[in-house]
Amino acid sequence: MKDADHREVGGVQVDVVRTGAARVKRIVYPVGFRWSQNLKAIVGTPLCMHAHVGFLAQGQINIQYADGVVETFVAPQAVAIEPGHDGWVVGEEPAILIEFDFERDTVERLELPLTHSPSAIS
Repeated sequence: MKDADHREVGGVQVDVVRTGAARVKRIVYPVGFRWSQNLKAIVGTPLCMHAHVGFLAQGQINIQYADGVVETFVAPQAVAIEPGHDGWVVGEEPAILIEFDFERDTVERLELPLTHSPSAIS
């Protein structure tokens, strides 16, 4: 992406562009990626504590929350994932997520719950 800050963490490619107070990110999760296997040790938390809001442009991802609920996202699809989850790529193609965030203020600014609530996101 033009003018993007590019980095790779745990095999995940991330391109970040600042847009005013927000960031737009293109995140490429490779085939076989699972947060608990590829990022847990790097991040140091038992689950991913970030919220993810955006558009799944390619592939399929499954998300499992601490309460055991599993959500499936298949492109093309809008995505709203609350903090406190594991996630993995399903199938034989990378998952590409276009994500919008406000860094540490994402949950508050987008009025997402701090933990999974099955009725909170529809």
